[in-house]
Amino acid sequence: MKTKSVVAALAALAQDSRLAIFRALVQAGPGGLPAGKIGEITGISPSSVSFHMKELSHADMVASRNEGRFVIYSANFTTMNALLAFLTENCCGGNPCTPVCNPACIPADGATSCS
Repeated sequence: MKTKSVVAALAALAQDSRLAIFRALVQAGPGGLPAGKIGEITGISPSSVSFHMKELSHADMVASRNEGRFVIYSANFTTMNALLAFLTENCCGGNPCTPVCNPACIPADGATSCS
């Protein structure tokens, strides 16, 4: 992935609403979501969803397809993976990286905090 594309992708994701939309699409998987459902999940108005989808699309972070009278949006996993690969290229200078820390505790089912 070229630096210019990385900057565009990061700029598109560097906004609260667009990040929320993209995360919802990643969670939805390759099947994607219609714009109305994206609005329901994120609490973003339909006109704002449309605006943000255009920005994400320009950065090649999302794809869209028509299904009947609906537009279905999905995360562009190829671009997402290329972005992650760019950001982690030669991570830790080729040395084994320290694993990501586990949470200090995991609350038991139904608990709101660790005891």
